[in-house]
Amino acid sequence: MSLANAPIPAMTSTVARCHALLPAAGSGSRAGTVLPKQYQALLGRPLLAHTLAALRAVSAIERVLVVIAPDDAHWTELAGIEAVRRGGATRAESVFNGLQALRESGVPDNDWVLVHDAARCLVTPQEIGALIDACRDDPVGGLLALPLPDTLKAEAGGRVQQTVPREHKWLAQTPQMFRLGDLHAALAVARASGFAGITDEASAIERSGAQPRLVEGRASNLKVTYPHDFALAEAILRSRT
Repeated sequence: MSLANAPIPAMTSTVARCHALLPAAGSGSRAGTVLPKQYQALLGRPLLAHTLAALRAVSAIERVLVVIAPDDAHWTELAGIEAVRRGGATRAESVFNGLQALRESGVPDNDWVLVHDAARCLVTPQEIGALIDACRDDPVGGLLALPLPDTLKAEAGGRVQQTVPREHKWLAQTPQMFRLGDLHAALAVARASGFAGITDEASAIERSGAQPRLVEGRASNLKVTYPHDFALAEAILRSRT
């Protein structure tokens, strides 16, 4: 049976575990590639394979679930990786559908889910481990993020309107780690408005009144988005070999 269609084994333990969820249903139109960017080759392997390798190297993560588009023709089955064809029209919808799949399989609401962008292929196991260590006993959960390093400008009509103080400003990254039940409930509320304004998991949690923990990450954990990002990602990957 294909992993893409196989039922996810039920989890019955009452001990809080960690799961990784990767929304990978986008087309990556801004990347300018023939294939969806998650399948574009980096150093001879699909970009997604590098992302999955980092997550699988973290022993605290017991399972990884990839959410792909229903008509995805590029997914290749990988040992130990589960995929569900429940990608939605938006990233938030894909995440919500993935959480639904986890719950339907019997994963308890108390378990942790680390949602990670498939296109952040440069994240390291050390960064992921630091997030887990910082958030495992946190009442809310949190996310990797980077203190804003540059001067921030507000724009109007293509011109600077004002300089915005950069103190206490952070650039959100992923993974973002929250309890399955909390994140599912927060996204269920946002679903009524078509997930409007939900740009990441933390933004959904924030709407519930909770304050996610910020865990400092690294600038190298960039999201491959534009054509020139591929060359940078390859250079960073080469530097690690």
